[in-house]
Amino acid sequence: MCVGIILDGNRRWAQQNGISRLEGHQHGADNLERVTIAARDLGVKHLVVFAFSTENWKRTAEEVAKLLDVFGQGIEKYLPQMAADRVRVRFVGERERFSPYLQKAMDGAEKSNPEKYDITLWVCVSYGGRAEIAAAAEAARSAGEAITEETINKHLWTSKMPDPDIIIRTSGEQRLSGFLTWKSVYSELFFIDKHWPDFTKEDLEKVLAEYAERERRMGK
Repeated sequence: MCVGIILDGNRRWAQQNGISRLEGHQHGADNLERVTIAARDLGVKHLVVFAFSTENWKRTAEEVAKLLDVFGQGIEKYLPQMAADRVRVRFVGERERFSPYLQKAMDGAEKSNPEKYDITLWVCVSYGGRAEIAAAAEAARSAGEAITEETINKHLWTSKMPDPDIIIRTSGEQRLSGFLTWKSVYSELFFIDKHWPDFTKEDLEKVLAEYAERERRMGK
C-alpha cells in the first residue's frame, strides 16, 4: 500500500488559531511525524508527502527562509527517532537547489536509515510533476534512449517508489497541483476539509476504509 498526501493548510490553520505562519508550519511538521507512525501501524508500506513544491520558491524570501528552517529542524528533530521506529526516509526532487547544509542533512538522514524498516517515508522537496517528467525525458535523451513510457519511468526522481494507491489532499482544495503527475494516473483521490495540522490517524483510517470499498478497474 502506497499513500500520498498533499500537506495543505498550515498557514490557514495558523490564522484560525491566532498564531504565526511559522508556528503553523512547525505544527504541520509535528503532525507529519505522528501520521507517519500512524500509517506504519495501519500497514501502509510507503507514505509520500508533498512537503515543498517548485512553486513554493515563489513565496516571499522571508517565508521561504522560515520554511527551510522548519525543514532543517525537522530533519534533526524527528528523523533519528523515526529511524528507531523502523521508518526509512527518502528525499526526492531538485535537491541541488537547497543549501549545502540542507543537502548534507538530507544525505545524512538517508545514510542513517535502519537496515530493517516497516515503512518508507518519501519526502518530495522542490518537487513538481512537470519538472520531474521533463528531467526524466532529458535524462533519457542524454543516455541516447528513445523517449518511451519505460525510459521516462526509469529516469523519474520517484522511479523506485510504487505508484500511489491513494492520494489525499487536506484543507479542502480539490486539485493535485503537480503532485506525482506521472505516477498518479490510477490513484484514488480523497479531499479532506481539515487543515493538515488537524489530520489524524482516525482520518487516515476512514480513508483506508473507503478505499477498500472502491472498485479499481484501471481502464479494464
